[in-house]
Amino acid sequence: MFFVKNDIKKLLSVMIPILVAQVSTAGITFINTTMAGHAGADDLAGVSVGAGLFYPILASIIGLLMAGTPMMAQLLGQKKKEDLPLIVRTGLMIGLFISAVFAAGYFLFVDNLMEYLALEPAVEHIARGYLLSMVGVVTFVTLIIPLRCLTDTAGSTSVSMKLFLIAPPVNAVLDYLFIYGHFGFPRLGGIGAGVATMITYGCLLALFLAVILTTKEFMGKNIFSSFKIRRADLKEYLVVGVPSGMSIFMEMSLFSLIIVFLARYGTDTLAAYQIADNFASLVYMLPVSCSMALTILIATAAGAGDISLARRYKKAGFITAMAGALMTVSFTLFFRHSIGMVYTDDAAVAAIAAQFLIYSAGWQLFDAISTPIQGILRGLKDTRVSFVLMVAAYWGGCFPMSILLDSVTDLGAASYWLGLDFGVGCSALLMVLRLFYVERVMDGRPVPVIDNILAFFKLKTAASGMPAYAAAFSGEDHSIRAVVEMNIKQAEKLIAFMTEMEEKLSVLIQNVKEAEVDIFTETRRVLPIRKALLTDLHLSILGHATRAYVP
Repeated sequence: MFFVKNDIKKLLSVMIPILVAQVSTAGITFINTTMAGHAGADDLAGVSVGAGLFYPILASIIGLLMAGTPMMAQLLGQKKKEDLPLIVRTGLMIGLFISAVFAAGYFLFVDNLMEYLALEPAVEHIARGYLLSMVGVVTFVTLIIPLRCLTDTAGSTSVSMKLFLIAPPVNAVLDYLFIYGHFGFPRLGGIGAGVATMITYGCLLALFLAVILTTKEFMGKNIFSSFKIRRADLKEYLVVGVPSGMSIFMEMSLFSLIIVFLARYGTDTLAAYQIADNFASLVYMLPVSCSMALTILIATAAGAGDISLARRYKKAGFITAMAGALMTVSFTLFFRHSIGMVYTDDAAVAAIAAQFLIYSAGWQLFDAISTPIQGILRGLKDTRVSFVLMVAAYWGGCFPMSILLDSVTDLGAASYWLGLDFGVGCSALLMVLRLFYVERVMDGRPVPVIDNILAFFKLKTAASGMPAYAAAFSGEDHSIRAVVEMNIKQAEKLIAFMTEMEEKLSVLIQNVKEAEVDIFTETRRVLPIRKALLTDLHLSILGHATRAYVP
């Protein structure tokens, strides 16, 4: 009990500054949306469309670059601090390459994109200008993230917390100047929100550079003394980071698609969904901050070869996450009606949101299991299998279940919330199984089911004197033949089920088209309902994206 108490204290000392930094970054999105909303409906709609297009991409990029955290933490555990500048330099090089690709993509495809969206001219102008300023944001953010990985691991998470706390007030002042055109600055409206964000992140990058170059323990001079990187570091960065970035993109694209299907249920339902989604995103900051802290602590312990300490941190992480979940779930259930009224004065919207918040409570409980495990596995550099499992849970579980419930039941919009609960529940189960497997492999212990299957095949192969694939289909191996035939039958059933689901999905898409609902027009009507509070968080790097470890 003594060790658990101390481990929880250690975890909280790392986690709380991360949480504060999360909230500070959320403040930038909150300020942008609020001030753009007061500039006019077109400005708010343009910023919303631009943010919706941009932030899933940015979140994926950040997820990739955050791979530097477990890499650096393990090096520190191995007492190889002198190698940290090489990892930071690798991250910076990848960031510069990504920002160049993003800039090229903007200038090559923005006209086609705007033509496809068919926005109103005023909204298109705002969205186009906002996205142009995001080219600068990508450049600055992709350079900030590797530096933050360094400060969080070689120093303390409180360093980045203090720097990120400066960002919201700076952004607010810049928004005031550029959105409304005060003190001689040009009045840019919604585009000004993008310009303010770009300058804010530029200032933040300058602060990170100043801290790193003036603090001896960060070895700033070594980082920028050469352009040399190691191929092994580049490969490891991509192997660890790409699955994280892809998992973010796949998850955010799912939530965007669900909004499309919900549009046919009307503006009130859309507004209620986004209210519940926004609140769930805020609450999600707790488990994701715990996950990020676990990545740092477990990677350091694993690098030092102290598996027992890593297990203690794992236990402390679960206790902390579950305690937080019990508090947030209780708060959500008891105050769900009041939560809805905070976002809107529309009683009908608030009532629907209160129903959705009940489903959100189940979502929070499953997240408290799944999210810390993602941080643990990331600390062990196990990201590829985790990515596959998350895709399977969301696109193989959540989406089909949502469509199925919407097709065969009268639950309406609640079908999609139940589908989300099912998907997150599947993710939690798969993450538990993956962690169980990884732990047994690390301990050199057999994994009962898998090892029994492998032993069975080896025994049959040795007895027949044939390769495994030949033995499996030989007439002498009736037991394996039976298993294969059974699997074929199950596959045929699955194909038939997927064909049926595809037909139902086509019908639903046709219904959406026949409803003639313009998502962007509806969004313009929805956003002003809650323009004074956290409008775009579900589209920002602090919303659902943080499930895959995004700061």
